[in-house]
Amino acid sequence: MNGALTVVIPTLNEAPALPALLALLARSALVGAVVISDGGSTDGTVAIAASHGAIVVAGGAGRGAQVSRGIAAAPSAWLLLLHADSLPQPGWDDAMSRCIASNRSGQAWYGRLRLASADPRARLIEYGAALRCALLRLPYGDQALLIHRDTLAAIGGMPTLPLMEDVALARRLGRAGLAPCDMIVMTDAAAYARDGWLRRSLRNLARLARFLAGADAVLLAAEYRR
Repeated sequence: MNGALTVVIPTLNEAPALPALLALLARSALVGAVVISDGGSTDGTVAIAASHGAIVVAGGAGRGAQVSRGIAAAPSAWLLLLHADSLPQPGWDDAMSRCIASNRSGQAWYGRLRLASADPRARLIEYGAALRCALLRLPYGDQALLIHRDTLAAIGGMPTLPLMEDVALARRLGRAGLAPCDMIVMTDAAAYARDGWLRRSLRNLARLARFLAGADAVLLAAEYRR
């Protein structure tokens, strides 16, 4: 199973986070390739990716389209879709190997969110994410997603939305197509500290509710960038 996995990472000015993530991935025998799908970085992201031996593809910004381009460049059938500011925790590749070995057709797996903060409010957000996944089977992209290329093709590929592409993908897979994996993914919490823990959480929840109710992802993305 060595080298069975391609990790696909969409980036836009991720130079501070990328070296630690790429170094971690390089230490795993499971990872055969890393694809950085860049959306126009100006901070050295592309140079860092190239210096670590990653495959680099470039195009317009927008996470869904970036992930789709990265998948097209991936050399292996098994894909791990991962955010640049997320770090899989020790044992993650063993957990991935067990999922791959289970050989469950049409199945994709997501990890468990852990925020990189000692603030007690971080634990509440983690609990909320676990509850969302348990009740709705709606993992977010910062939890990572392991999926086989054939499974992705069977549901129509990666949604090329600028925002909420992770939710749209989860809805295409459906409850039966998603399962939790025994993997913790540590994600940067700086945005919560900057914007306010409660405020950002409520805005995220409102954005999800609007998307599920049919709001245009392009409009939501424009609001998100303000």
